[in-house]
Amino acid sequence: MVCIAHFFVTALAQRCSVVTNTNTGETIIIDGGGDSNRIIQWIDQGIGEPDAILGQFDGQRKVVALINTHAHFDHSGHIPFLKSHYNLEWWLHSDDDYLQSLAQESGAQWGFDLPPPAIAENSWIHGEKHTFAGLEFEIIHTPGHTLGGCCLNLKLEEGPNHLFAGDTLFQGSIGRTDLPDTGGDLELLLQMIRTRLWPLADDTVVHPGHGPLTTIGEEKRYNPFLNKYH
Repeated sequence: MVCIAHFFVTALAQRCSVVTNTNTGETIIIDGGGDSNRIIQWIDQGIGEPDAILGQFDGQRKVVALINTHAHFDHSGHIPFLKSHYNLEWWLHSDDDYLQSLAQESGAQWGFDLPPPAIAENSWIHGEKHTFAGLEFEIIHTPGHTLGGCCLNLKLEEGPNHLFAGDTLFQGSIGRTDLPDTGGDLELLLQMIRTRLWPLADDTVVHPGHGPLTTIGEEKRYNPFLNKYH
């Protein structure tokens, strides 16, 4: 029912996920932080290939939604290009609006030439469910890495769910809480993971903002950060 393509964009190898409903071809872009020309060419014309792909879809894709886990520039820097090309509104938690306003400036400090930052027309609310491309996402607000950081839980009738975790949870690690202007809070992040992510099914596939895929069950058992801090 779904095909999930991953593009590792920018020098920070941020995961941009392209999620397609294989019944309709309708497609969602999650965390469009960079390499927008490459992503657009693959979606629109089938030119090139993603860095990784789960599932298969050989038809024509149509992008119907642009959504984000949080507003760090490596996750949001090319949203202006994607919004313009696909003529779509954008979803981001409003607690990250200030951080998003700094995207161009923050990117420049890391050597990235980014356009003026996009403005999100729509804000996530914890616990709400939204349907994009005929696919249901549960919004899980997980502040700690950033004030507005969210995990987007794609709920499927068949097979495991897929959690697009941004920089909240990684394989064997968690998001940084020491970055400037983000509202980082280690204790809050750990609390959010334990109370809002651990109740998810163990077989939930976690798509972190960086690094390899994992599952909720694996991280509950082996993540040293969650075992180290009590």
